[in-house]
Amino acid sequence: MNRLFLLIPVLLLLTGCLKDTVPVKQIWPTVPKELLEACPDLKQMDPKVDKLSDIIGVVSDNYALYYDCKAKVDDWVEWYNGQQKIHNGK
Repeated sequence: MNRLFLLIPVLLLLTGCLKDTVPVKQIWPTVPKELLEACPDLKQMDPKVDKLSDIIGVVSDNYALYYDCKAKVDDWVEWYNGQQKIHNGK
């Protein structure tokens, strides 16, 4: 009689383990809006401009646009790699 009381809970536990498990769907985090903005186009030179100061101004502005965009892309890569490590449990 004692064995029967032990056998019933063991059988119930084993039948619970045999059922299909519910798959866990992991959700990838959403990306911050600042990282989804496209980089602006670089400024074009007017072919009629022949002043060196105007040319230097456009080149300087383009360098600033480039480095701002580079910082954003670097942030994106850092965020993505960090989220991937968290997602993979590393």
